[in-house]
Amino acid sequence: MPPAPQPFTVAEYFPTPGVTPFHDPRQHAVSLAYVVPVEGDCAPQQDALELTWFSPLEARDPAVLAELMNGQATLLLQALAHLGV
Repeated sequence: MPPAPQPFTVAEYFPTPGVTPFHDPRQHAVSLAYVVPVEGDCAPQQDALELTWFSPLEARDPAVLAELMNGQATLLLQALAHLGV
């Protein structure tokens, strides 16, 4: 990890759809989005039932992106673009 990590974008979520690509029906929220390396095994916890890893190419698949809601597909594509993928 870099000593001072920088977000690759700031996503602003609105309860009203269409204001930005990011929508959260519960509240207005601002999210700093980071790309961080992950080492070791990860397991689902709390509300998650499953964890699936994707390669960058697999993550760009339209079927995968179609499963993401409320702007998460846009955020994923921005992260991949930030990495040069």
